[in-house]
Amino acid sequence: MSYETLLYGVADKVATITLNRPERLNTIVPPMPQEFEAAIAAAVADDDVRVIVVRGAGRAFCAGYDFGDGFHHWDDRITTDGKWDPGKDFVFAGAYGPTQRFMSMWRSPKPVIAQVHGWCVGGGSDTALCADIVIASDDAQIGTPYSRMWGCYLSGMWIYRLGLTKAKEYALTGKPLSGVEAARVGLINRSVPFADLERTVAETAAQLASIPASQLAAMKLVVNNAYEQMGLSATQTLGPILDGLMRNTPDAAGFIATAESEGVGVATRQRDELFGDYSQAPSAAKPDPNNVITP
Repeated sequence: MSYETLLYGVADKVATITLNRPERLNTIVPPMPQEFEAAIAAAVADDDVRVIVVRGAGRAFCAGYDFGDGFHHWDDRITTDGKWDPGKDFVFAGAYGPTQRFMSMWRSPKPVIAQVHGWCVGGGSDTALCADIVIASDDAQIGTPYSRMWGCYLSGMWIYRLGLTKAKEYALTGKPLSGVEAARVGLINRSVPFADLERTVAETAAQLASIPASQLAAMKLVVNNAYEQMGLSATQTLGPILDGLMRNTPDAAGFIATAESEGVGVATRQRDELFGDYSQAPSAAKPDPNNVITP
């Protein structure tokens, strides 16, 4: 299968899926979710694959959903006659929506490692945290700026990976964490210098690939089942529904109008300037632009 928005390859029992829109920081547009699910399915069906690695090309893992043109990429799924259709959005948020397509990582019987660098924000963080193991570069920035405007948790993995105290803090503020901070609070598994990232991920994948596939599947299933019993499915139903509502409040309409008329930079500056993060962070708190993953 040829892909428009990602790359797929297999070597040494490891399938690598690379989000490949580097000029747009791998932001999510159609048909990326469908292609991603198809790539996971290909890896699951391939007897030569024992482990799956997901990464992003260029300067970022994924900077979330692309809203530079007002989210019109998805108009056929969420609008009728040019107006937001909450009924269609509700259906779009369900089993065949983007969140559930990225959740194919969770459902895969084969372990998935997310290799995170640069920006991993918004829907990009919701996606990465669906993986089984998340390894990030120290200077990665992981966050949910939509907590402040125009969204809600999608996969819910921020909630399930953090305890109540931190889950509330980051849900309400949307503050980003560096790779180092994310590892310290238990949001991700490990943080390493960018120069060591690919080697660390490769070593982890090789270790997992040495374990029988049935053993990996059994251990993943028992852990997944425990969290599913904690209401994961209900959270993933409610989150995308609320996301649709939060994308269509008067405040959200104003946010998108500003992005369309004055540019995304102006809209995000107004959103973030009081917090001094994301686009308004000092250079030292942003990912190093020289840290690039070659497709």
